[in-house]
Amino acid sequence: MQVAVFGAGTMGHALALVFALGGHNVRLTDSDPTTLARAPALMRTALDTLLEAGEAEGWTSDRLATAVTLHPTVGETLQGAELVVEAIIEQPDAKRALFAEIDKHAAPGTIIASNTSYLDIFPLVPERRKGRTLIVHWYTPPYIVDLVDIVGSPDTDPAVITEVRDICAAMGKVPVVMKRFISGYIANRVQTAIALEVNRLVDEGYADIADIDDAIIHGLALRLPVLGHYAKADFTGLNLSRAVLANRTYEPPPVRGHSETLDKLVEQGRTGVIAGRGYFDWGGRSPEELFRERDRKLLALKRAMREIGRMQGT
Repeated sequence: MQVAVFGAGTMGHALALVFALGGHNVRLTDSDPTTLARAPALMRTALDTLLEAGEAEGWTSDRLATAVTLHPTVGETLQGAELVVEAIIEQPDAKRALFAEIDKHAAPGTIIASNTSYLDIFPLVPERRKGRTLIVHWYTPPYIVDLVDIVGSPDTDPAVITEVRDICAAMGKVPVVMKRFISGYIANRVQTAIALEVNRLVDEGYADIADIDDAIIHGLALRLPVLGHYAKADFTGLNLSRAVLANRTYEPPPVRGHSETLDKLVEQGRTGVIAGRGYFDWGGRSPEELFRERDRKLLALKRAMREIGRMQGT
C-alpha cells in the first residue's frame, strides 16, 4: 500500500517507520523543512535500536531510505496515496487547512486516518471525505507500543474501519475499535485519571515523586500487563470491588486544570528529558541516549511479555 504521512515530528517520522516496517511504501512530508530533513536520522536511530533487539530482521538504512521518501509539497506527497496518515499539530485550524489541501489532491478512494489524541476531527473534514475518514491514534514510540485506537464517525463506512483495523493487525499491532468518539480514548483517559491523583498526592504533601513512581511500577504496573483491569478484579473478587466502589472515604481529586508542582518545574525550565531535567534530573545525558535506553527497556519488556503471556477469560 502507498501511504502518505503528513507531519515528520515526534509521531510522524515514527509512524513512517512503522508503516515501512509493515511492508508499505511511505511518502513523508512536513510544513517545516528542518523537521522533514531531520526525520531520516531519527528513523535510522530507532531502526538501529530495533535491530539490536532482533525486531527488524533484514532491514538496513539503505532499505529504509527506499521505503520512506521525503517530499516537499502536499500534491507530491499524495501521489498514488491509498492511505493518508495525518500527524500534525493538535490545532483545529491547522488540521482543517490540511484536510482541505488533501481533498484537492487525493484520489476519491483515499482513506484519511488522523492520529489526533483529543480532537474531534470529523467536523473539520470536507463533506465528501467523511465516509473514508477515521481516527487511528498511536502511542509513542509507535514502533514499540502496539496499541492503536480506531474511531469512526457516524459517517464513516464500516468497511473502512475494518480495512484499517486489518492493516494495523497485519503489522503486529493491537487495534482497539471504539464504538464512538470520546476525547482521549481509553488508555489516555485512564492515564489522565492517574495523573490527577498523583498530582494531588504531591501537591498536598502526601508522598514524594520517586515514591509515587515506585508504587506505580512495583504495585500497579506489575499486575496490569498480565491481567489488565477487569481480569485483576476477577482475581480480587467482585464482592470486594463493589465494596471499594461504595467506600465513601475516597473522593476523586478535583479537575483543577493545573498542578502547583508542575507549574513550578515548567517555570524553572525543567520541561523533561529534552531539557535534561523535569521531575527528575537526568544527569546531563543526551536525549538521544535516554530515548535509546527507554526503547531498549521497553523492547526487553515486550520480549518478556511474549514469553509470559496474559491471563484472559472469555
